[in-house]
Amino acid sequence: MKLDLSHGGILRVVGIVIGALMALYHMWAIAFGSPEAVYFRGTHLLFALALVFLFYDRSARRAGQPPDVIDYGLLVLGAAPILYLFLNYDYVVNRIYYIDDLTTADMVLGAILVVIVLEGTRRVLGWALPITALVFLAYGLFIAQLEPMRLMDQLFMTTEGIFGIPLSVSAAYVLIFVLFGSFMERTGTGQLFMDFAMSLTGHTAGGPGKVSVVSSSLFGTISGSAVANVMVDGPIAIPLMKRTGFPPHFAAGVEATASTGGQIMPPIMGAAAFVMAEFLAVSYGQVILWALIPSILYYVACFGAVHFEAKRRGLVGLPRSELPKFSRVMAERGHLFIPVVAILTVMYSGYSAPMAALVGTLACFPVAALRASTRGNVTMRNVLEALVDGARNAVPVALACACAGIIIGIVMLSGLGIVFTQLVVGMAQNWLLLALLLTMAAGIVLGMGMPTTPAYIIMTALLVPAIIKLGVIPPAAHMFALYFAVLSAITPPVALAVFAAAGIAKADIWKSGLAAVKIGAAGFIVPFMFVFEPALLMIGDWPWIIWRFACAVAGILLFAGGLHGYFLTWASMWQRMLLAGAGFALVFPSVWSDLAGGTLAVVVLGSQWLARQRVAAPVAGGR
Repeated sequence: MKLDLSHGGILRVVGIVIGALMALYHMWAIAFGSPEAVYFRGTHLLFALALVFLFYDRSARRAGQPPDVIDYGLLVLGAAPILYLFLNYDYVVNRIYYIDDLTTADMVLGAILVVIVLEGTRRVLGWALPITALVFLAYGLFIAQLEPMRLMDQLFMTTEGIFGIPLSVSAAYVLIFVLFGSFMERTGTGQLFMDFAMSLTGHTAGGPGKVSVVSSSLFGTISGSAVANVMVDGPIAIPLMKRTGFPPHFAAGVEATASTGGQIMPPIMGAAAFVMAEFLAVSYGQVILWALIPSILYYVACFGAVHFEAKRRGLVGLPRSELPKFSRVMAERGHLFIPVVAILTVMYSGYSAPMAALVGTLACFPVAALRASTRGNVTMRNVLEALVDGARNAVPVALACACAGIIIGIVMLSGLGIVFTQLVVGMAQNWLLLALLLTMAAGIVLGMGMPTTPAYIIMTALLVPAIIKLGVIPPAAHMFALYFAVLSAITPPVALAVFAAAGIAKADIWKSGLAAVKIGAAGFIVPFMFVFEPALLMIGDWPWIIWRFACAVAGILLFAGGLHGYFLTWASMWQRMLLAGAGFALVFPSVWSDLAGGTLAVVVLGSQWLARQRVAAPVAGGR
């Protein structure tokens, strides 16, 4: 094979080497113990910056072009401050923060790193997050009037700014789980999830829509990205939905809503869940337990919406002859579930989440080699490409976390979090519901322009303390913020998951967005449910937890039926209103509201059952 010594050819090799080294470095750090915080987080950021300035273009005008002198110059400028910290490590850790003055070199290199992080973030995520960081910088310098030296000390010379908790989470948790997702994809697990869902639900009413919900929930556990989920699952599920009669905009809405939920679906949630574990100083396993019931309720809402819409439209599923058989799917590819089981087993044996993810990652290719149906995926090239894919897919998260570190550093140094808490509490006038609505709106707005993780981090700094002050327990407050940072992906006018799904479905973006909100509407209620009833986070006595879960499932389904105009049969307007009212009553944590909701449900379902009997009687009599 002829060796490509052109600039592009050499660059491809360099990219493969950097990506593989980045993945292997983090695997080594998990297996043998990570270095000191500055070394570990700095190396993580150094790898990410190298990949950004080599492979992400400055502008659309240069799309597809190899890096030029400016890109290489920015890479050198980005590496210099990090290497400076490494070479002067003793000086960095022994000086007294905020008291010892910075040298000129400290100030200059710190300012350079801030600029480079902003530019790198802009390249991978667009303008929203860098502009947000610039607004906070302006606030710190001109409104809070922080000394530039103290500000640079916070952002560059400590682990409270760029090298703070968000970047720590990216280095310690996110990369290995993203790597696990890449290994799973390369071994054919995506096809397993799709076939698994098709075999279970493809034949039912609106089957392809339910396939999208099930497969997206499964795939979401290994991707953690709503848009990535849409791009993998959508090209298969959306055409099937259109083929069985769903309008294009509804098919796009189903795919976007189902894919978005992957970030809150255990056992492997999105990157923000790991940040939550760090902020609350609990294990990732504990976050999984908190997230389990809310994620089930979210997908019950999606599944119910698809079912009721399909029944209302008279849509049927795919013929069984066109669907894979469950027994054959499990026989040929079922073993690919083993790495996920391995992660859960290791995690709940007392080991850390990164160690569990490492075990699952290392198990992927050996497990794929167990059966002839997947053995073809076990090649050195596939392993190498999985390493590189994992590293490159982690780059946006690494830059988002570094940029969010700038914001968090300023919030902490200026005391803005306390000011904001007082503002929200003052506006809410001790009315918790209003504070929650303000937090919901902020989460959706922040999430419109940036990924879930930085949106959640900013909410944690500014809004979560306010609702905690109003009496919400910390796990519920953080989960509330996380949910609405996630749900922004399906909330117009900027709904990235909807944009991706509408493109595949060739559907109108606004219609698709409204369909997604309608499908996920019951899911928007879930965060309010666990704020007012912590039993849904599995906090409390088990009998009450089970009762509240049962009522919540019933309430969510009734509410979805009211929105889509169908339950046992087609619903009239008064029945739709009562179904929605019954749903609201059942999700409210009170025995009296449960009785009211149950009574309303009995009235509607009784009338619908009688209507079905009246329709069925003439049909039976005519046979």
